[in-house]
Amino acid sequence: MAAELTEGEEGRHSVAVSVPGRQSRDRIIKLLLEDPAGIRLSPTVEHERRVALYDLLEDNVFAVKGPFHGPYVVHLSGDGERLTFRVCDQLDLQLTRFSVLLGSLRSVIKDYFLICESYFNAIKTLTPSRIEAIDMGRRGLHNEGAERLRENLAPKVDIDKDTARRLFTLICVLHIRR
Repeated sequence: MAAELTEGEEGRHSVAVSVPGRQSRDRIIKLLLEDPAGIRLSPTVEHERRVALYDLLEDNVFAVKGPFHGPYVVHLSGDGERLTFRVCDQLDLQLTRFSVLLGSLRSVIKDYFLICESYFNAIKTLTPSRIEAIDMGRRGLHNEGAERLRENLAPKVDIDKDTARRLFTLICVLHIRR
Protein backbone atom coordinates (compact mmCIF):
# COMPACT_ATOMS: atom_id res chain seq x y z
CA MET A 1 0.00 0.00 0.00
CA ALA A 2 1.36 3.41 -0.93
CA ALA A 3 0.31 6.78 0.46
CA GLU A 4 1.30 10.24 -0.57
CA LEU A 5 0.37 13.52 1.09
CA THR A 6 0.65 16.64 -0.96
CA GLU A 7 0.04 20.25 -0.04
CA GLY A 8 -0.66 22.57 -2.89
CA GLU A 9 -1.54 26.17 -3.40
CA GLU A 10 -4.35 27.92 -1.54
CA GLY A 11 -4.35 25.52 1.42
CA ARG A 12 -5.43 22.46 -0.59
CA HIS A 13 -4.47 19.19 1.03
CA SER A 14 -4.61 15.85 -0.68
CA VAL A 15 -3.83 12.30 0.20
CA ALA A 16 -3.84 9.53 -2.36
CA VAL A 17 -3.72 5.94 -1.19
CA SER A 18 -3.39 2.93 -3.46
CA VAL A 19 -4.67 -0.33 -2.06
CA PRO A 20 -3.70 -3.36 -4.16
CA GLY A 21 -6.63 -5.58 -5.05
CA ARG A 22 -9.32 -3.06 -4.13
CA GLN A 23 -12.34 -3.85 -6.34
CA SER A 24 -15.19 -1.61 -5.18
CA ARG A 25 -16.09 1.24 -7.50
CA ASP A 26 -18.20 3.03 -4.88
CA ARG A 27 -15.33 4.61 -3.01
CA ILE A 28 -13.19 7.72 -2.71
CA ILE A 29 -9.69 7.27 -4.17
CA LYS A 30 -8.51 10.83 -3.57
CA LEU A 31 -9.79 13.56 -1.26
CA LEU A 32 -8.84 17.21 -1.40
CA LEU A 33 -9.63 19.41 1.59
CA GLU A 34 -10.05 22.89 0.23
CA ASP A 35 -9.40 25.68 2.68
CA PRO A 36 -8.37 29.08 1.36
CA ALA A 37 -7.74 30.41 4.88
CA GLY A 38 -4.47 28.48 5.11
CA ILE A 39 -4.48 28.50 8.91
CA ARG A 40 -1.66 26.46 10.42
CA LEU A 41 -2.88 23.53 12.52
CA SER A 42 -1.41 22.39 15.82
CA PRO A 43 0.69 19.21 15.56
CA THR A 44 -2.06 17.21 17.32
CA VAL A 45 -4.81 18.41 14.96
CA GLU A 46 -2.55 17.95 11.93
CA HIS A 47 -1.86 14.38 13.03
CA GLU A 48 -5.60 13.67 13.45
CA ARG A 49 -6.24 15.11 9.96
CA ARG A 50 -3.55 12.94 8.37
CA VAL A 51 -4.76 9.79 10.12
CA ALA A 52 -8.39 10.44 9.17
CA LEU A 53 -7.43 11.08 5.53
CA TYR A 54 -5.26 8.00 5.33
CA ASP A 55 -7.83 5.74 7.01
CA LEU A 56 -10.65 7.13 4.89
CA LEU A 57 -8.84 6.49 1.64
CA GLU A 58 -7.66 3.07 2.73
CA ASP A 59 -11.19 1.84 3.40
CA ASN A 60 -14.42 3.69 2.59
CA VAL A 61 -17.86 3.33 1.10
CA PHE A 62 -19.04 6.32 -0.95
CA ALA A 63 -21.92 5.50 -3.32
CA VAL A 64 -23.24 8.61 -5.06
CA LYS A 65 -26.93 8.34 -5.90
CA GLY A 66 -27.84 8.80 -9.52
CA PRO A 67 -26.17 7.76 -12.76
CA PHE A 68 -22.65 8.09 -11.34
CA HIS A 69 -20.04 5.42 -10.90
CA GLY A 70 -16.77 5.64 -9.04
CA PRO A 71 -14.15 5.47 -7.98
CA TYR A 72 -14.26 9.16 -7.08
CA VAL A 73 -12.01 12.12 -6.47
CA VAL A 74 -13.77 14.33 -3.90
CA HIS A 75 -13.11 18.00 -3.20
CA LEU A 76 -14.44 18.87 0.26
CA SER A 77 -14.87 22.45 1.41
CA GLY A 78 -16.80 24.31 4.06
CA ASP A 79 -17.78 27.92 4.54
CA GLY A 80 -19.06 27.68 8.10
CA GLU A 81 -22.69 27.34 7.00
CA ARG A 82 -22.49 24.42 4.61
CA LEU A 83 -20.26 21.61 3.57
CA THR A 84 -19.71 21.25 -0.18
CA PHE A 85 -18.77 18.04 -1.95
CA ARG A 86 -17.49 18.30 -5.51
CA VAL A 87 -17.46 14.74 -6.78
CA CYS A 88 -15.25 13.97 -9.78
CA ASP A 89 -14.19 10.94 -11.78
CA GLN A 90 -10.68 9.49 -11.70
CA LEU A 91 -9.52 12.17 -14.15
CA ASP A 92 -10.84 14.88 -11.78
CA LEU A 93 -13.68 15.83 -14.15
CA GLN A 94 -16.73 16.93 -12.16
CA LEU A 95 -19.66 14.51 -12.06
CA THR A 96 -21.81 16.28 -9.50
CA ARG A 97 -21.69 18.82 -6.74
CA PHE A 98 -23.85 19.05 -3.63
CA SER A 99 -23.92 20.83 -0.30
CA VAL A 100 -25.32 20.00 3.10
CA LEU A 101 -26.11 22.53 5.78
CA LEU A 102 -24.01 22.25 8.92
CA GLY A 103 -26.77 23.50 11.23
CA SER A 104 -27.60 20.10 12.73
CA LEU A 105 -23.89 19.35 13.22
CA ARG A 106 -22.83 22.69 14.68
CA SER A 107 -23.73 21.91 18.31
CA VAL A 108 -22.11 18.45 18.14
CA ILE A 109 -18.94 19.97 16.64
CA LYS A 110 -18.83 22.62 19.37
CA ASP A 111 -19.32 20.01 22.13
CA TYR A 112 -16.76 17.75 20.46
CA PHE A 113 -14.16 20.54 20.49
CA LEU A 114 -14.87 21.22 24.18
CA ILE A 115 -14.52 17.59 25.20
CA CYS A 116 -11.35 17.20 23.10
CA GLU A 117 -9.86 20.19 24.93
CA SER A 118 -10.83 18.58 28.26
CA TYR A 119 -9.28 15.32 27.13
CA PHE A 120 -5.96 16.91 26.13
CA ASN A 121 -5.85 18.81 29.44
CA ALA A 122 -6.74 15.65 31.36
CA ILE A 123 -3.86 13.62 29.97
CA LYS A 124 -1.51 16.05 31.68
CA THR A 125 -2.91 15.74 35.20
CA LEU A 126 -5.74 13.23 35.74
CA THR A 127 -5.74 9.54 36.57
CA PRO A 128 -6.06 6.94 33.80
CA SER A 129 -9.61 6.06 34.85
CA ARG A 130 -10.72 9.71 34.62
CA ILE A 131 -9.00 10.10 31.24
CA GLU A 132 -10.78 6.97 30.01
CA ALA A 133 -14.16 8.37 31.11
CA ILE A 134 -13.56 11.62 29.22
CA ASP A 135 -12.38 9.66 26.18
CA MET A 136 -15.56 7.56 26.22
CA GLY A 137 -17.58 10.78 26.13
CA ARG A 138 -15.43 12.08 23.27
CA ARG A 139 -16.00 8.90 21.26
CA GLY A 140 -19.73 9.08 21.96
CA LEU A 141 -19.93 12.64 20.61
CA HIS A 142 -17.83 11.64 17.62
CA ASN A 143 -20.24 8.78 16.87
CA GLU A 144 -23.23 11.12 17.22
CA GLY A 145 -21.70 13.63 14.81
CA ALA A 146 -20.88 10.89 12.31
CA GLU A 147 -24.43 9.54 12.44
CA ARG A 148 -25.94 13.01 11.91
CA LEU A 149 -23.58 13.54 8.98
CA ARG A 150 -24.62 10.21 7.50
CA GLU A 151 -28.30 11.18 7.81
CA ASN A 152 -27.64 14.59 6.19
CA LEU A 153 -25.81 12.98 3.28
CA ALA A 154 -28.34 10.16 2.78
CA PRO A 155 -30.32 11.91 -0.01
CA LYS A 156 -27.13 12.34 -2.08
CA VAL A 157 -24.70 9.56 -1.13
CA ASP A 158 -24.60 6.32 0.83
CA ILE A 159 -21.70 5.98 3.26
CA ASP A 160 -20.95 3.43 5.95
CA LYS A 161 -20.34 4.19 9.63
CA ASP A 162 -16.54 4.18 9.39
CA THR A 163 -16.59 6.54 6.40
CA ALA A 164 -18.97 8.85 8.29
CA ARG A 165 -16.65 8.87 11.32
CA ARG A 166 -13.62 9.78 9.22
CA LEU A 167 -15.50 12.45 7.29
CA PHE A 168 -16.75 13.91 10.59
CA THR A 169 -13.13 14.22 11.77
CA LEU A 170 -12.20 16.05 8.56
CA ILE A 171 -15.23 18.35 8.88
CA CYS A 172 -14.10 19.22 12.39
CA VAL A 173 -10.66 20.09 11.00
CA LEU A 174 -12.27 22.34 8.36
CA HIS A 175 -14.46 23.88 11.07
CA ILE A 176 -11.58 24.57 13.48
CA ARG A 177 -9.99 26.76 10.83
CA ARG A 178 -12.87 29.24 10.88
